[in-house]
Amino acid sequence: MKYGQELQQSIFAPWQLKTRQLDHGWTDKDEQDFITLLDNELSKQKFIARLREKPLDKQRFDVAIVYISALHDICRNRGKQSPGNSASGGDQNAFERATAKYWIHPDNITEVKAIIMLHLPVLIFNKDKKWEPSDSAISSTYFDNSNFDLDEEAEAIRFRWYGPMNSNSVFIERKTHHASWLDGASVKDRFRIKESQVNQFMTGICTADQISDEQKKAGVSDSTVESVRFIARGVQKSFRERRLEPMIRVFYNRTAFQLPDDQRLRISLDTDLTFMREDHLDGMHRRQPTYNWRRNDVGIDYPFHYMRDNDILRFPYAVLETKLQTHLGQQPPTWLTSLIESHLVHEVPRFSKYLHGACHFYRERLPLLPWWLAELNVDIRKPREENIGLTRSRSFKPLIDGKYRRAMIEEKERANQQAVVSGSSRGSGSERISTRSSSSGTAVTQDLNSSSSFTDDLKVTGDEFDVHTTTTKRQKVKVRVEPKVFFANERTFISWLQFCALLLTVALNLLNFGDTISRTVGGIFIGLSAGIAIYALYRFEKRAWMISRRIDGRYDDIWGPAVNFYLRFR
Repeated sequence: MKYGQELQQSIFAPWQLKTRQLDHGWTDKDEQDFITLLDNELSKQKFIARLREKPLDKQRFDVAIVYISALHDICRNRGKQSPGNSASGGDQNAFERATAKYWIHPDNITEVKAIIMLHLPVLIFNKDKKWEPSDSAISSTYFDNSNFDLDEEAEAIRFRWYGPMNSNSVFIERKTHHASWLDGASVKDRFRIKESQVNQFMTGICTADQISDEQKKAGVSDSTVESVRFIARGVQKSFRERRLEPMIRVFYNRTAFQLPDDQRLRISLDTDLTFMREDHLDGMHRRQPTYNWRRNDVGIDYPFHYMRDNDILRFPYAVLETKLQTHLGQQPPTWLTSLIESHLVHEVPRFSKYLHGACHFYRERLPLLPWWLAELNVDIRKPREENIGLTRSRSFKPLIDGKYRRAMIEEKERANQQAVVSGSSRGSGSERISTRSSSSGTAVTQDLNSSSSFTDDLKVTGDEFDVHTTTTKRQKVKVRVEPKVFFANERTFISWLQFCALLLTVALNLLNFGDTISRTVGGIFIGLSAGIAIYALYRFEKRAWMISRRIDGRYDDIWGPAVNFYLRFR
């Protein structure tokens, strides 16, 4: 019955002409109608296939989201513009914040933007001009030396500009972790200079006093002038002492969400993330002239097809960053907590754009590699959760075969379920397990599809029970492995080594200060210590292998603790 219902509902449109043959033979008109229906059906299927390749909810509507956000913000404020100055975030110096970073799969970018837009407007710095896609472009040139000392010093220096290459303003930024002048807090300092002054600033021709004097003539407050002088001196000191050079350029298109003149909560979503080499370490002169602070042959025209493959890395995901000013007592709102715990994001603690680019281009020069490289080999998409994200109407689906067939999915499921139930009552279409117990053994008869999972009806009668099942597709869910899991494995390994060290200490004392019997026992203890250490290493490597490959198995140790307990307390 189920198969017959499917045939009746899914009959191919051109074959419906078969009903005409009940009262006459096949005519030229039937032939022409058949060709017309067949051509229409084929063209429809091609069009539907292309639509399915690019579903609307997985497309990028960056420009539309900016304008929709502006309209939504006006409606939220009852026809008025948001109070405050949107450009106030342009000069941010010495502010503390708690940040968290996440990866977003390209299929979820538009949905994440739409969710955030409902709560925070898109931040536009310059509302005096019409917004253009190039306004979201951000380029940063990171500086370091051939030994990559800045990473070890927990300091990052970069020159950043917004928009196209002809932008006249360049921000000199310094990110410092555990700053000594702020009692170990992390801080980002920055100030603005003209693009024509950047090369002179790098060489020290343009001094910190000259920059601060220009700020003072522009009417900037005295405290800001002193802060700019302090930052500029610190950056130039790093250039002199560490011989910093341009290393990597990081490009991305940023959509920032923030209430104007309110920095307590800021969310940024960076798409089209790209890393490009700026250095001369391999003998290739990429910057012309060589003393310039950036390449002039690369603009903001993503995806930069004209660049050599060895000079560019295109990151596969978008990067979501949440910034909270916790020193002001700001707590994450409920909607943000729901978003970051949903299937739409993949948390990557302490992700660094510069470190990721550096480990790709200069892997042999770095002593350690970041932990998140293994995450790139895993599909970060997760099964959709109920009541999370934007709701989708089940009645609005594309036309297929002249019907809203996807909109009728619930009705079809009910009809199919009734067909299965009615078929089961007659003994057909069901899967049955019959188990009979006897004193000599157990006889088992089963007729099951290996790929199906069976639940539902369970009827028990004496020593025989029947299971009527419906086939359901089992979906494998990739489990996210937190960094603390790897650390827990290491701590377990270290605990075993501590016990081995204890045995080895006792063995050495027996060998050095004991008699013949003591030396024999000491030798046995050395053997036990070596054996336990080898066993602990085996368990550590096995668990690490299982964790990295997301293997669903036993991670506990059955025999090791029992033997350890016996040796300690016998």
